[in-house]
Amino acid sequence: MSAPSLSQILGTPLSAPPAHSGCSAGSCGSKPSQMAGLTADIHKKVQDHPCYSEEAHHHFARMHVAVAPACNIQCNYCNRKYDCSNESRPGVVSEVLSPAQAIKKTLAVAAAIPQMSVLGIAGPGDALANPARTFEVFRELQQRAPDIKLCLSTNGLMLPQYVDQIAAANVDHVTITINCIDPDVGAQIYPWIFWEHRRVTGREAAEILIAQQQKGLEMLVARGILVKVNSVMIPGINDEHLKEVSRVVRAKGAFLHNVMPLISEAEHGTHFGLSGQRGPTPAELQALQDACAGDMNMMRHCRQCRADAVGMLGEDRGAEFTLDKIEAMEIDEVAAMARRVALRASINAELEAKRAARQAAPVVQIKAPSRGRPVQMAVASSGQDLVNQHFGHAREFLIYEASSAGVRFLGSRRAAQYCGGESECGEAENTLARTIATLADCEVVLCSRIGFEPWSKLEAAGIQPNGEHAMEGIEAAVMSVWQEMLAAGKLERAPFAEQMRA
Repeated sequence: MSAPSLSQILGTPLSAPPAHSGCSAGSCGSKPSQMAGLTADIHKKVQDHPCYSEEAHHHFARMHVAVAPACNIQCNYCNRKYDCSNESRPGVVSEVLSPAQAIKKTLAVAAAIPQMSVLGIAGPGDALANPARTFEVFRELQQRAPDIKLCLSTNGLMLPQYVDQIAAANVDHVTITINCIDPDVGAQIYPWIFWEHRRVTGREAAEILIAQQQKGLEMLVARGILVKVNSVMIPGINDEHLKEVSRVVRAKGAFLHNVMPLISEAEHGTHFGLSGQRGPTPAELQALQDACAGDMNMMRHCRQCRADAVGMLGEDRGAEFTLDKIEAMEIDEVAAMARRVALRASINAELEAKRAARQAAPVVQIKAPSRGRPVQMAVASSGQDLVNQHFGHAREFLIYEASSAGVRFLGSRRAAQYCGGESECGEAENTLARTIATLADCEVVLCSRIGFEPWSKLEAAGIQPNGEHAMEGIEAAVMSVWQEMLAAGKLERAPFAEQMRA
């Protein structure tokens, strides 16, 4: 099987996305205000998919089954690890499953977590480098749990060969990792690919991979399958180039672009980690996402999940569903599916009512003077789009920006859990210091509760803790705090960090 040349793929005229997508520039994707711009078919596909909808990720769970251990390319940022429970990143799993085990685990999780709406195959290798195992799982779940959305993630090398099977399996969400459209850039990211029974290296390998990715993207879009493009931002290698990647994949009909930071800690054992290649700072990542957003909507709520992740985005309940534990579970598949369907309908009805109320509410113009600068805030949340988590229990913080233009979500940041108990926080000085450093560019932290010690240390670092909006909606709470700061004259001054630098 030979691939079309890269010039043939990229040399075709770029046009607007096909009519089926229901998108216009900047309107595709996840925010509640954007849901109204989608066709009924697209709306149905994304409304309860936590990866494709920023709104849905607060309410719906997903799981990945690790049935695809083999991979046909090598990435300089990847080191697949098996039987590893201490890392949370792509390519890491605790158990590689057979298809039969994966099906049993999926049904067990879906019975225990009725918010689960999506089953994905994302490795730990590549789903389409293990096609027999991947499609066996999909075929069985189509029959036994037809309410669950099916997804796969792929590097795209074998994608054109399997698009028909993907469509036949009712997989209507596919993620392709596309880090470049320039083979010279690709040669710095991919040491080799395995293509037509031989190992190909260097620029030739990158050219084949890019051509296959672009052809596969076009074929999926032509079949009405939603495509999310993942790109790993690697400073000094593809960071500026990703703006062009975003433009090209948007023009070819991709639904969503997810620019993720390179995970480059040396302890993970990747080539980039061991060679000292740094990852981007939060500010660099945000700037690139904002630059790409002019061409298509950006996914900003990605958690770079493990290949065996279970639960809501940002949490991992995989330890509750190891093979030995699910063996003891009795599952009524019909009753479990009925509970899922009913809960999904209830959540979606509630979200639709909230969207309708927002649209019907009178527009309130915030007459903020020019001194009302934007403010970045961190939020501790365990889900449901609420400020509902103790500061010391948070393993991640959601980052928002409030300004006179409103509230926008910027992304999430991982943090080590500081608190060791239900009400008292331990003496985890190093953990607290790392969390404060992670939130250094935020001026406020919203949480449901916080202990005295972290409160005082956050304040000393110029970050104001706020527990006054517990159990309130996140965006409303963030805007309320911004307006309080504006009324108090706090937005006339530069942020504390800038004052310290001055």
